[in-house]
Amino acid sequence: MTGDSEDPNDEVQYHIEVGEGDVADAVLLPGNPERIEKITQFWDDDEEVAHHREYRTVTGDYEGTPISVTSTGIGSPSAAIAVEELARVGADTFIRVGSCGAIQPDMEVGDLVITTGGVRQEGTSDAYVREDYPAVADYEVVSALVAAAERLDYDYHTGITMSADSFYAGQGRPGFEGFEAVGSDELVDGLKEANVKNIEMEASAIMTLANIYGLRAGAVCSVFANRETGEFLTEGENRAAETASLAVKLLARMDEIKAENGVERWHPGLSLD
Repeated sequence: MTGDSEDPNDEVQYHIEVGEGDVADAVLLPGNPERIEKITQFWDDDEEVAHHREYRTVTGDYEGTPISVTSTGIGSPSAAIAVEELARVGADTFIRVGSCGAIQPDMEVGDLVITTGGVRQEGTSDAYVREDYPAVADYEVVSALVAAAERLDYDYHTGITMSADSFYAGQGRPGFEGFEAVGSDELVDGLKEANVKNIEMEASAIMTLANIYGLRAGAVCSVFANRETGEFLTEGENRAAETASLAVKLLARMDEIKAENGVERWHPGLSLD
């Protein structure tokens, strides 16, 4: 083993360039760096602490709760790097805040999808675990996201998300000059029949790494397109951002309630009020 010989700086993380004390316990993970402002607009204050490559990190406060956001870029490889390095500086809760394509006909553009588990169609998590290892969202994170969406009165769905490594062929879309991958014509129909709700590119890797390391993770995505109805509109980003931010506050309250009651896990018998 070479240890950390590839990292010349032991004060900040190699890719995301954050150090101890730069981030809160809970970090929101959008893909697009430009989505940062759409998230922090709901916070009381915010300060950029690092920006390197696709990784932009801002830390602030949401209604009295410390909170951070780090953009991950597109895809699971870069998202996994963010989780690895954020965990190294003390983060223990991760919520992907993204966009997705819905594949069930009753899902409207602009609705939210709160992920309960993932189909690991990305290859990043394969580097960590065997192929039959599940990608599962932490139930406290799911509960907080559902409670947040309910309090904000936003339309949402819960269920299984498929995370792909490819935006085009890997999601059943034609590639350059009409190229079609083997089985792509059956991909979406098969997922739809299995009651998978949506397709995106990072959630399953984030959840898998969090489970390996004993951390909390989940995902909330706004529906930009419905593959069944053909609708497409960049709608709902603000709803996902506000829902995730409120969920962080609710998770902090869950942690307080657990401490008050001397239990390790929050459950519905413990009120959030």
